[in-house]
Amino acid sequence: MSLSFAPFREGYSPLEEVFPPREHVEEDLRLLADKTHSIRTYSSLGGGMENVPELARKHGLGVIQGCWLGYGYMDNKKEMEALIKSANANPDVVKRVIVGNEVLLRGDMDVDRLIGYIREVKRAVKQPVSYADVWSMYMKHPQLIKEVDFITIHILPYWEDEPISVEHASEHLEKIVKQVEDEARGIAPGKPILIGESGWPSAGRQRGLAIPGVVNEAKFIRGMIQVATRHGFDYNIVEAFNQPWKSNLEGVVGANWGLFSADRKPVFPLTGPVYENPDWAIHWAAATAIWWLIIAVCAKKIRPLAWTRLLVFLAFTQLFSVCLVTLAHFLWYTSYSGMQRGYTVFMTVANVALAALLVQRYLDILHDKPGNEVLAGRLRNGYLFFILLALYKTYGLAVAGRYLSFPVEQFALPAIGILGLLFCRYLISGKINSHGLSFDYLCGWSIQGRRDRLIAYGLSFAAMAMVLGETMAFMDGRDFIQAHPGLSEGLPFALGYALYNRQLLMWLACLVVLTLPFWSNNGNRAKA
Repeated sequence: MSLSFAPFREGYSPLEEVFPPREHVEEDLRLLADKTHSIRTYSSLGGGMENVPELARKHGLGVIQGCWLGYGYMDNKKEMEALIKSANANPDVVKRVIVGNEVLLRGDMDVDRLIGYIREVKRAVKQPVSYADVWSMYMKHPQLIKEVDFITIHILPYWEDEPISVEHASEHLEKIVKQVEDEARGIAPGKPILIGESGWPSAGRQRGLAIPGVVNEAKFIRGMIQVATRHGFDYNIVEAFNQPWKSNLEGVVGANWGLFSADRKPVFPLTGPVYENPDWAIHWAAATAIWWLIIAVCAKKIRPLAWTRLLVFLAFTQLFSVCLVTLAHFLWYTSYSGMQRGYTVFMTVANVALAALLVQRYLDILHDKPGNEVLAGRLRNGYLFFILLALYKTYGLAVAGRYLSFPVEQFALPAIGILGLLFCRYLISGKINSHGLSFDYLCGWSIQGRRDRLIAYGLSFAAMAMVLGETMAFMDGRDFIQAHPGLSEGLPFALGYALYNRQLLMWLACLVVLTLPFWSNNGNRAKA
């Protein structure tokens, strides 16, 4: 029925006031013309948005036109003037108008000031007028129901204070619409309801039961359309195109709500089968090619190995290859600027370098060679880099993790590398004692001392702080507090949501593996 529309491709951003040209707007509307009946805009001023009604008419699209409200009085006046002018000039295209988007949720103004703006626009246009916000804001401020011509609510199961799984998202949609209908019945019976935003992210961090992904986005969108059709709901899907600029505000998850990617390719087909990674065969081929390259380079050294040792070497190098391809693909796909792509290249090179050192060390262990001090020093320095980066990222997740993704792909290879060192050691010696767990012993030179315990303490405290931060983030939600008042009632639910997070658990597993060798303290200096 309708799609949220913002024509910002990579390199364009309303935050930096770098707006797309008219031709981009027209290209996007031409692409959407056979996908939707109408579009919803969020601003009427700047960024080529003044051209939207004219171009929408050209391509047979209706418009739910919005104006962006915020702190600034003069900016708000200009936005409303532009909205009023556009609505009056294009009554055949602009079917409805929305004054402000999530202003109350952001705390940009109080409800009385907002109502004043709504009344001002209602006096100036003939179209129905509304205000858009998360559904709970209409419950908190029921006076808004009386003021608007139609009620515009955002229902985003992923962002609920108690996140909803994709399997129950359609049921949640029905429940919320009924709840708002019941509330409106006592104030303005029969007033129309527009689901102004509902959608699902195709990439990003997991929140409790809500898991981003291409398949889950397809499940949600298809399920939502079926529910809306069955009940006759009026709805708008957020959003038409992925928005790269949102990554600066909301991380990977914020930039990936579109039915189309930033380069205007469908994220998933609207009908037929959907794959999480449709290019999996290409990626597997790339990983296999890297694996064969490793085998070719190490051919002379692996020929004398016994078959059990050879299988161990082949298994871990294949895992390295898969990790490298997964890392490069995921980070590149979720990079939206030169700086982010530079980080992608840097992390890929860092993982390649560490993999090369680990392969050398595996061969030394499997050939029963004594430790190499130069190789051991390089391995140690490589792991210290990854551990310091892991500390930084984990404390970031603990303090402000709402929009930060868990960096599992970046650290999977280092974690698997340690498991490989342990496995190779066990295969040779038949046992792993506390001395054998020592990180420097695994690297080939036992020089470990008390300072290594600091690494273990730092990673362990960071992991605990992250779980605590994730738990507290749920407990701070207004709707969560209403549903579960008091610490004793709310804590089990919040902790359950945190520990259900598979991404969080995978990151914890990476931290445990990275930490494990540093808990072993051995002060002896001897070749390993």
